Order: sequence, then C-alpha cells, then structure tokens
Amino acid sequence: MALEIRQQLKLSQQLVMTPQLQQAIKLLQLSRMELLDVVQQELEENPILDEGQEEEAEQEAAEAKEAVDGASEAGTEADQESATEIKGDGEGVNDIDWQTYLEGYNLGGSVADSYEDDEDRPSYENLLTKKSTLTDHLMWQLNLSRVDDRIRAVATEVIGNLDEDGFFKATLEEVAEACDCDLETAQKALELVQEFDPPGIATPDLQQCLLRQAESLDMGDSIVGIILRDHIHELENRKYPAIAKALGVSLDEVFEAARIISNLDPRPGRQYNQEDVQYITADIFVYKIGDEFVVVLNDEGLPNLRINSFYRNAMTNDSLVDEKAGEYIQEKLRSAVWLIKSIHQRQRTIYKVTKSIVKFQREFFEKGIDYLKPLVLRDVAEDIEMHESTISRVTTNKYVQTPQGLFELKYFFNSGIHTTGGGSIASESVKSRIKEIVAGENPKKPYSDQKIVDLLKKDNINIARRTVTKYREMLGIGSSTERKRLF
Repeated sequence: MALEIRQQLKLSQQLVMTPQLQQAIKLLQLSRMELLDVVQQELEENPILDEGQEEEAEQEAAEAKEAVDGASEAGTEADQESATEIKGDGEGVNDIDWQTYLEGYNLGGSVADSYEDDEDRPSYENLLTKKSTLTDHLMWQLNLSRVDDRIRAVATEVIGNLDEDGFFKATLEEVAEACDCDLETAQKALELVQEFDPPGIATPDLQQCLLRQAESLDMGDSIVGIILRDHIHELENRKYPAIAKALGVSLDEVFEAARIISNLDPRPGRQYNQEDVQYITADIFVYKIGDEFVVVLNDEGLPNLRINSFYRNAMTNDSLVDEKAGEYIQEKLRSAVWLIKSIHQRQRTIYKVTKSIVKFQREFFEKGIDYLKPLVLRDVAEDIEMHESTISRVTTNKYVQTPQGLFELKYFFNSGIHTTGGGSIASESVKSRIKEIVAGENPKKPYSDQKIVDLLKKDNINIARRTVTKYREMLGIGSSTERKRLF
C-alpha cells in the first residue's frame, strides 16, 4: 500500500471553554471556605487586586488630590527654590534616630514581644495549640518505659501500624521482618504496647479489645470476661437466654454483664484522633418578615475586591509605565476584573436559586419538614431560565439559614412518593416520619419494617417494605433485632 500526502478541507464545530469561563464555573461550585481561599491566594499573587470598600478608596483618592492641589497653589517660588533634592546615595541616613524609629514602629511581632518582663509573659503551656495524637500519647508512654533499645525500636514499629481506632493492622511476621528481629521480640514489643493507656489498644480485633478492657477492670474471670471470650457471637445477636443457659446463670446476671460490656470503648484510639469540628457558615439567609420571606446574601467575611488605585492611575498615564510593564498590568487587570465579575455572578446566581426554592417550598419554610414538596433541578432551572448543570453547581456545598434551621441547598431537591390520596410527598419527609416512628417505639419491642409500612399507611404514605429498609439504612437506624433493648 503506497503512502501519500494529501490536503483535505474539513468543517466542524466544537465548544471551546476560555480560561475565564472555566474560572467562572469553578468559582460557582466552590464552597464558601474554598472561595475565601481562592480570593486570598489571588490577593497575594495579583498586585492589581486590593481589598476594601470602593467608596472609601475613591474618597481617599479625592481627598489626596485636593490636598496636593491646595499645596501646589499655596506654594511660592521661594519655597520651591529652598526645596532640596532627595538623593539615594546615603545622605541624611545618620540624621535619623533609628533607635526611636524602630521602637515606635510596629514590626508585626507576636503578642509575647510586648511584655516588659518575664513575670507578665504567659507560660508556653498556655500558648500550645497542637493536639496530642494517639501516636504521641503512646510514644510518651514508651519513652517512660524501662526497656532495652531493641524492644523500644520494635514497639515504635508496632505503634506505627495502628489505625485511627487503635487496632493493630499488621502481623508479627511483618513487624519482625521490618525490624530484622525474631518473632519472640516482636511479641514482647506488642504486649508492651498493649499494656499502655488506653486499655484495649494495639489489639487485632474487637473481641480482644473488649477483653483487654475487662481484664483492666479485674473482670477477666467474671461473667463479663467469659461472655467476651466464649459467647461473643451470641452477644452480638442478643441471644441472652442462650448465654444464660450455657453459663448456668440467671437472665438478670447476663443482662448486667451485657450492660457493662456496652459501656466499654470499642474504638479506644478514636478519642485521640477526633478531628476538630468544622462549623458551617451560611451562604445566604431566609428571614420571614410579616407574611413574606426575604432572601439576604451573607457577605460577612468575604473580601470586597477592587482595583488598586495606584495601578489604575498608572494605566491612565502612559508616561508612567513602559511597554512591558503596561502589558503586565493589562494582563493582571483583566484577570482581576474577571475574578470580580465572576464572584458577583456567583452571588447573584445563588440569590436567584434561593428565591426560586423559597417560592416552591414556601410551606416548608412556614410549617417544617413534613410539608417539604418533591422538587427537581429542572423545576428551578426553568423558573430562573438557567441550565440544570448550573443549578447543580450552585446548590452543592452551599448552605442556607432558614426559620426551620440550617440546610444545604441540595436538601430541597428530592424525589416524590405518591400518597393514597393521590398527592405526593417528598422522600425527606418520609425519612423524617420513619425517624419519628422509631424514636417513639418501645425499646423492648421495636417495630419491624413491615410494621413501619403499616404505620405509614395510616398517614396516607404507601411505600414498600424494601423502601422502608433502604430509608432506615440511609438514616443509620439498625434493624429491629439491633434496636432491641431488654435492660
């Protein structure tokens, strides 16, 4: 087959997203905290951007201009002749009292630098903000232990193989291979770590974890220890009569032992690995004033971006900048203007979407979750004449503070379930109703999924048993067997 070169004319259409459009889409789907990070980074990288109020900046510029004009008119030729030229060769440096200057100048040091003596200075313990982790807690105990360096090194390897719950996720063979030691040394190191606080740490599974905690309470040989050692599966399935029969004890004694076991910590390392609570700040507020709902954007904490007046004046006077500097300023200026426009567009879109949601879900804002209506993205998109993908981006990770509480905008979009009366109800309302039914049941005789179906039918909600099971699992509610409490 011969190869040849030929020219071919082809006409096609394709969608090309400009960098500016990509940035606008990215800003639209960012959460409030992520947007603040992006704005802060742009403020650091783009000298054209400035933070503050535009009105204040214009007023300051006008006042500065008036001051300069007034000084120019009042000046005389004698004053101009007596004025000396400031040179950059170091003249006049020795005339400045640098010691007084530095003492009166705020260098931005820490608060501790302002204390006059050590007695007024706060202790360093009070300034410590780093939270102790599980590894730190165990290494502190290891360093206080009187063991030889070989065991200490292997114990450090054991601590490094604990997960966030405190369970040992490696094998002795792997530890021995990593530390180049025998299994006996690895076993001693593991047993050393298992003696540390909190009790139950460095165990391979839940059964041994709870058994270690029972032994630390001197209950290893009691009914509690025997149940954990020999009848853990019956305990999981709440087969208390079978345990009582096997141990030859009364049912009340088994109940008491199960109550003690329920108070043990199944994840002993979790208390040292808990992440700090991240508080949610609402992007928008919905207030009820009279009979109307008012939507207000939350601009608190969001920097008010503007164009730096210095560079703006430089661009109006071509003689102040050369060609390369002008190109650089123009590029940064376009980037800054587009960022400001994109943020304003983002805020306007959130406002319009929230207004539309309030219109569709007015009964929810007035009466609560039981009156939440089925709603899909298409409904809001058609109402405000935007694309569904835009609505999806706007409602992700955006929160609204309402008279009924704080909700993600996505919360108001859910499928509908037909009622026996011919209407429809939102799936979130059904979940809320299931949660109420479970909360009001008798713990000794919890409702089965079929019983919940029958109770929902009384509220004109007709759903299948498998749907109840799905919603129950989504809510993190266990089955009737798991919810049963005999004591």
